[in-house]
Amino acid sequence: MKDLTVVRTAADLRRAVGEFRAAGRTIGMIPTMGALHEGHTSLVQGALDRGDLPVASIFVNPTQFGPNEDLAAYPRDEAGDFAKLEAAGCRIAYAPGVEEMYPGPQVTTVTVAGLTDGLCGPFRPGHFQGVATVVCKLLMMAMPDRGYFGEKDYQQLQVLKRMARDLAMPIEIVGMPTIREPDGLAMSSRNRYLSPQERKIAIAMYRELTALAAKVRDGRTPCAKAVAESTQALCAAGFDKVEYFDVVDAESLAQIECVAGPARIAAAARLGRTRLIDNVAV
Repeated sequence: MKDLTVVRTAADLRRAVGEFRAAGRTIGMIPTMGALHEGHTSLVQGALDRGDLPVASIFVNPTQFGPNEDLAAYPRDEAGDFAKLEAAGCRIAYAPGVEEMYPGPQVTTVTVAGLTDGLCGPFRPGHFQGVATVVCKLLMMAMPDRGYFGEKDYQQLQVLKRMARDLAMPIEIVGMPTIREPDGLAMSSRNRYLSPQERKIAIAMYRELTALAAKVRDGRTPCAKAVAESTQALCAAGFDKVEYFDVVDAESLAQIECVAGPARIAAAARLGRTRLIDNVAV
């Protein structure tokens, strides 16, 4: 890669970052699991817009996958990912192996209580512990000024913000807007699992999220009734199973009865073999 430095070890990552920092640059890190799309490259652009030198990691983290989840099948395209990062203006790509990230038994983990009790938490036991632990390790390896994460994974974003605050990390966690397809579907590496027919059905999630937001925005409509209607509509559209469809406080992620301040509407549902998540602000 002409303008992209690829490193495989934490020592080489620190060395490469250190050279740019010695030159007076601030560092923005974009942790990813690869299979990159415009949502990821928008995070690189977000770092550039703030004057940060973008550093991206590509690591399919096994500790955030459950025993029946898609670790083995998760899409991988390292060469394509490097090309996309370079085209977007990223300067360092950290692509470690599992043995570099987990060189021995992992007896120390990071758990963020409360924020992980609802939404995806009950459906993916151990997931957020795996996410928080690996992101903590990646941030400690690179020690960026800022870490960039998409709002599509809104619960993850709130978990990482709280982790950084509680652990007094000198790192700002920056949330960036969800990037969508022209028809509204949130971009995701897992969208490639969808069949053509499922892809047509998938847009119903964003449609119902925005419809629900319009219903409850005035604060007078009880959320439970509106949520039940939206859940039914999503099933009628062709989704196989709705795991949750909730209106929650934007910071605590606690369910709310009526909207009285900043809130988020989040949903997760299964369509064939694909689990889709999305959210909108209220």
